[in-house]
This record gives sequence, C-alpha cells and structure tokens, in this order.
Amino acid sequence: MRRLLTTLLLLSLLGCTHTKEVLYTQHATFPEGATHEEKIDIAARVVPSKKQLAWQELELTAFIHFGINTFTGSEWGSGEEDPAMFNPTALDCEQWVLTLKKGGFKMVILTAKHHDGFCLWPTATTKHSVVHSPWRDGKGDVVRELSEACRKHNMKFGFYLSPWDRNAPSYGDSPAYNALFIAQLTELLTNYGRVDEIWFDGACGEGPNGKRQEYDWKNIMLTVRRYQPDAVTAIMGDDIRWVGNEGGRGRETEWSATPYTPQSCVGGPEANAALDLEEMTRDLGSRELVARSNGIYWYPSEVDVSIRPGWFYHAEEDDKVRSLANLVDIYYTSVGRNSVLLLNIPPDQRGLIHEIDAARIEEFGRYIAENFTASKLVGKVRRWHAEAGASREIEVAKGEMVNTVLLQEDIRHGQRVERFTVEAYVDGAWSVVAEGTTIGYKRLLRFEECAAERLRVTINECRATANISNVAVYCAKEIAE
Repeated sequence: MRRLLTTLLLLSLLGCTHTKEVLYTQHATFPEGATHEEKIDIAARVVPSKKQLAWQELELTAFIHFGINTFTGSEWGSGEEDPAMFNPTALDCEQWVLTLKKGGFKMVILTAKHHDGFCLWPTATTKHSVVHSPWRDGKGDVVRELSEACRKHNMKFGFYLSPWDRNAPSYGDSPAYNALFIAQLTELLTNYGRVDEIWFDGACGEGPNGKRQEYDWKNIMLTVRRYQPDAVTAIMGDDIRWVGNEGGRGRETEWSATPYTPQSCVGGPEANAALDLEEMTRDLGSRELVARSNGIYWYPSEVDVSIRPGWFYHAEEDDKVRSLANLVDIYYTSVGRNSVLLLNIPPDQRGLIHEIDAARIEEFGRYIAENFTASKLVGKVRRWHAEAGASREIEVAKGEMVNTVLLQEDIRHGQRVERFTVEAYVDGAWSVVAEGTTIGYKRLLRFEECAAERLRVTINECRATANISNVAVYCAKEIAE
C-alpha cells in the first residue's frame, strides 16, 4: 500500500506523457521512499529561477579588487592600516566599465569591503573608510561612482562584502558583529539603486576576544531578499556556487542540478557532511550521488580567477598579466564548462585599470567576438528533444574548416545530458572528434581542425528527455604567443 501511494504521488507530481511536465524551481525534496529512478526523474525537472537564468546568460563577469591593499602591497590587510593611505590620484570608474565592456563583460563586482574592514563607501558603522582618507577630501564614495557608471553604460553591478573584518572591535562577539555587518549590508542595498549580484565568501577568524565569529546567515539572506529581491547571492548565498578553485577551471562534468546544499540554508552544512560533499568535491551530480540524497538544488557554478597572480594590483606583476592564449583556455574551461567566468581585473594606485590589463581585456573580447559568433553550420539548428541514444546530423558550410563545437541545453527545462558524442564526416568516413558528459547551459570542445562535410551529435545518455537548444561549430584561430 505504501509503495502504491508513493507511486501515485510521484505520478501526480511528474505528470504523464499526455500532460505538461511539472518543473521545480531551484529546489526539490524527494518524497519519502522514492526509488533511484524516481529521484533521477525529479532531478531532471529542477530548473533555475528567472534571476539564476539571467545570471547564467551573462557568461562573462568581472571582479574589481580595490581598496587599502592597493596602496599597502598586501593581499590580506591587517585592519590596522591608516585610512590616509587610500588616495587614488585619478580614479575613474567609467574607465573601468568601458574597458570591461570592450572585453565583452556584462557585470562588475566591487570589493566594497575586504578582510581588512576598510569600506569604500561613507558608512556610519566605522571610521575605517573613505571618509577618513584624503581622497575627494573625505567626501568620496567608490561604490556610488561605480554603480552610477554601470547604470550609465548598461553594465550590471554587484559588490563583495567580506564577512571577516579584522578592524571591527566587535568581531568575535557574534551578536554585536552580526548587527554591524547587517547594518553595512543594508547601507549598500538601499543607497545605490539596483544591485544584481552580492558576493559573500565564508572567510572567518577569531576576534580580539579570542572567540570565533558565528555569522547569522539566515538574517543576512533575509536582508538581501528584503531590499534587493532580484539580486543573486553567490558562494555563501543560495543562488550561485563557488566552483572550488581559483584557477579558472570548471569540472568536465559540471552539474547545475546538484544535491550539494547551499551553506547558508538551514541544515546545509550537516546535509553536505552526510554526503561527504564540499565545494571542491569532484562529483556533485552523478546518479549514485542523487540516489543517496534527499533532494536537489539548482546551484550553478561560478569560476573566479585573477588576470594577475595577485587579486590586488601590484606594480611588480605588470609583466605577469595572463596571456591571450591563457585567457582563451580559461574561457573554454569556465564558460565552456557550464559555468560563468568571474575574472578579476584590479585597478592600480591611480584608480585606473592598468594599460597592460586594459589592452589584454580588449584583445580577449575581440577574440571571443571574432571566433564564436558565426557558426559554420548550414542554417540554424532547430531545438531538439532527444531521447537517450538519439542522433542528429547537421551540414557544415561547404569548404569550411572547423575545430570547435558548441552544445547547449535549454536549462529552462532542466539539465539532463549525461554523455554525448560528436562525430565529423570527412573524406567519406565518420570519426569521433569530441565527447563529454554534461552540457548544461553551454559546452565548448576543441578538436583537431578538419574539413568536415557534416557533424553528427549523439546524446548517448540522458535523464528523461534532453532539450538541446543549440549546436554550433567554429574554426577558432590559433593564438601566436
């Protein structure tokens, strides 16, 4: 009887072949007693929220690490710095935004406060801020200047607010510091117009009292939802997941639909510990893992990496800016692996993106636009509802050489592909040129350049019916170092 009731419940939730699929926005909890296959079927129907989908479609976002560390040469400040050290001589946030737009970036995230506690806006919560610096005679506000530049030039805006604060005397007195942190957060959420992404890491330490700070993530997230309900929250938030490294690499099997629970959710750390999951775990979505779990979250990955060895500007790293070839490699292993790239470009002591970095960003944007815009296929590939084992052949424009294939799922209906193969028809014979596991929002794969007449894409394994929204093929130019 219990088995019958469970089956009827699942049928009512999932519908049947003659009814519209039931989809689950951002999260689904498995019914008690659900079988392995029933769990997989539900997992296939978990989809992003509207704001998660809009975020995924940005593809390229930028981090701006800027603050007191820019002037001390540190990466992690002590919190004891003199605010008088902060004095950019030519700060120009429009230069930042216009430079990033040339690179194809759609959003910029500013370190409004790093671990040193120095605030780039005139906060009422501390004296460790721009108010007590000589910049703009103590009347400056970096957050305002950047947010206004973003609005002026149609760039999305976000900020990072470090939970760890090495300057705040209340840090370690958990209730007192949480009140201060939420007050800072409220200022940022209410005084600068629309905010599109809020970035919280879990950085944590001991306060002056020797006690480790315990963050009130529940009320922190409630504050965000109250004042900026359309903003996505990253890393400690429940909309965007850290990929698990700072090297620009997404997993070759990158699931956005995962049993990994956001750390800020009630019971999240305990649920992840029970499944032996953390940010760096290789497997975040296999069938075996889904079978052991109690539910699925739509929790896509963000790949963060810096254009320089450090996250803040250091003059001695001017000759260590990443090459174009390296940035393109990162594009393949981030955007091309079902993730969004968050590339850090730190302004210098003038308050400008350095000429070397600016030139490289423009070069990167030009390369992406020139090589991944016009597909070499004949006509536009129609959306394709593929069962496991299904194939589709697509004609390549006559005489074209190709070396890169792009595949996309319509993630509005979930992430479902588990294994695929791409073959090229060359000189009267088919040969495998690319293969992989997950696709998700976007998958890019390089292969040996060839004069293919046709491509054949096979969805070898999938959950339910896969929804292929796009197939494209390019000939990406080789980059001379």
